[in-house]
Amino acid sequence: MKEMTSLERVQAVLHGQMPDRIPVIPQCFMFSAKTAGYHIGQINRSPAKLAESHRICQEKYGYDGCVIDVDDATLAEACGAKVIYRERDVASVDERNPVLASLEEIDDLKLPDPMHDGRLCEWLETSQRLVEMIGDHVFVMGRADQGPFDLLALLRGAQEFMVDLMIEDEDVILHALEWATEAHIRFAHAQLAAGVHATSMGDSYAGPNLVSPEIYRKFAFPFEKRVVEAVRDLPGAYSVHICGDTTKIVEDMGRTGAKILEVDWKVDMGRARTLIPEDTVLMGNINPSDPMCLGTPDDVRAQAKKIIDDTRGRGLILSSGCALSENIKPENLQAMVESARLYGSYERLLELQG
Repeated sequence: MKEMTSLERVQAVLHGQMPDRIPVIPQCFMFSAKTAGYHIGQINRSPAKLAESHRICQEKYGYDGCVIDVDDATLAEACGAKVIYRERDVASVDERNPVLASLEEIDDLKLPDPMHDGRLCEWLETSQRLVEMIGDHVFVMGRADQGPFDLLALLRGAQEFMVDLMIEDEDVILHALEWATEAHIRFAHAQLAAGVHATSMGDSYAGPNLVSPEIYRKFAFPFEKRVVEAVRDLPGAYSVHICGDTTKIVEDMGRTGAKILEVDWKVDMGRARTLIPEDTVLMGNINPSDPMCLGTPDDVRAQAKKIIDDTRGRGLILSSGCALSENIKPENLQAMVESARLYGSYERLLELQG
């Protein structure tokens, strides 16, 4: 089979076609910064350096797509949250001083303008720069930061929000989530307008590690689905990421209509593949800690092979289960990329899929 470019390879999978090999998109924005000579906290307000770090890292290791991410605090900050900046690490929301003393105050906040508020415009400029640099042959995913459930948790304070879910009037919760959904949709629209090939949400506070599947289905799923529907007619794919063991809700996640589900390392990828629609792409799910930080290249290759074998390579983008630390071993990232060639070639995919 003729060799594809990285962009063609990813797009083939997204369109349900057979690629020349399994594509690889590691979630490595912190490692990219380190590869370029920085800590993420040193360049989180510099679109030029952020974009260049992704270009340098992608060219060095040869993976197929870049995930533009900076931290989990940017959209919340644009909505009014206080943020703690750290030179050697990601910024974070100051949850000791939440911007919302009550969910009933949600309408007192100003819906963010991605072109002017906080650092949203800097994320967008990073996306535009990277698309101009390599977007003609490399897949670029510009995250739209946190999903509705996560965003509201950050604005209210995670602990306070968990209590609200038990004692607050349901209509108040739903109205606040509608506000957060609109905030996220605005940023998602802006990312796609910036020319990225995909955008996404992180909605990990909604996962079974923190809340029950019933809470997810009532207060997270409907709003994730609404986001997907709001961007459906725009060019580009949409992805949903929830950290942790999402086995109990992965089938629901598949019903959001998102084109890509980013699956964390605790989920059995073979089982996930049987639970979600065939045209939904799974992205994951090598353990970011062991083997990527603690293991060897052989460990990485073994885990990658199992993922490819268990899914038979159907609708698969090989990735880390979650964001990679800047401290992963470079040889392990190289092994991830090599694994796609070793175990996910066109010939082997034909064999696996019969």
